Amino acid sequence: MQHPDSYFMEQAIRLSAKGRPLSPPNPAVGCVIVRDGEIIASGFTQKAGGHHAEIEALTDAEKRGVNIEGATVYVTLEPCSHYGRTPPCALALINHRVGRVVAAMKDPNPLVAGKGLAMLEAAGIPTACGVLEEEAWESNRGFFTRMTRGTPWVTLKVGASIDGRTALPNGESQWITGEAARQDVQRLRSESGAILTGIGTVLADDCRLNVRLPGRDPAEIRQPLRVVVDSSLRTPATARVIGEDGLCLIVCAKADPKRKAELEMRGAEVIELPGSDGRVDLRALVSELGRREVNDLLAEGGATLNGALLDAGLVDEIVVYTAPILIGEGRGMWSVGPYKRLAEAERWAYRSVSRLGEDLCFDLRNQRKD
Repeated sequence: MQHPDSYFMEQAIRLSAKGRPLSPPNPAVGCVIVRDGEIIASGFTQKAGGHHAEIEALTDAEKRGVNIEGATVYVTLEPCSHYGRTPPCALALINHRVGRVVAAMKDPNPLVAGKGLAMLEAAGIPTACGVLEEEAWESNRGFFTRMTRGTPWVTLKVGASIDGRTALPNGESQWITGEAARQDVQRLRSESGAILTGIGTVLADDCRLNVRLPGRDPAEIRQPLRVVVDSSLRTPATARVIGEDGLCLIVCAKADPKRKAELEMRGAEVIELPGSDGRVDLRALVSELGRREVNDLLAEGGATLNGALLDAGLVDEIVVYTAPILIGEGRGMWSVGPYKRLAEAERWAYRSVSRLGEDLCFDLRNQRKD
């Protein structure tokens, strides 16, 4: 039989998923308040600057007219203890005289890092920590990675045929995968703080790299930062990826002043991050995105950019949408290696395999130890 703490924490983790599209750069946290074995109030993280999960749950309790004094609070991340965009959640729980607080894990943010639980304990409120910690980490892996590593969680997304081709030799690729797979890509985009592509993809597809969710009000969708790796600054000023919202970052090795000014007039931001090979320094780029509080980076490039990211050891997760179609000669998913011995090849672990319409989705994780 499942322990009550595990059961209620599981409900809080499920609830936290509702906050993922809007909460970044904050973590998506879920909170449930329990009395006598029943959930009497709940909440999840709102848009950055809005209420944290605990405050949402306290507000929910007030709306319902329920008394939470002495109740148990289950939260997927240690309550914050500092004044940031919002006041400390730990203090709010103390003021409401809750009876016990159970956290899935401590907050790796140096501003918190155990201080929230300590504040509660000092006020005489018993705490517990570590309930479903692995599941809670998974739900906010981007935030935790940025806090501990200083860089975002990097997911490489590819749509391909069963023989590993992403396009015909002439570049035609629309559409290899089906509608269900393409909608799942929109979900991935909506949960990402930035989307990365290369100049080759921009020139070939004139892609927008935005989030399009049918049935959702565009005003409720947080559009990610669009990042173009363009070593020689060849992005056309008319490229759709620039958009009109000021959310396009073009990264080059060296910028021609005239071209840079032209792109910036359109609303793009242009920065130089030169590497030793005359191309963009991808490690520096990923670090820069971490500095900009990007938790999750979704890479949607061609074989060259994909291979460069893999060879640099920057990819944490690979998501491959595979369609039941044979292309034969065509463009590959990535250019890596070459390896002289099979033992040198990088091995990945399957996390899940799922079916999306007629396609399969393979989710793989890097086995490196950071």
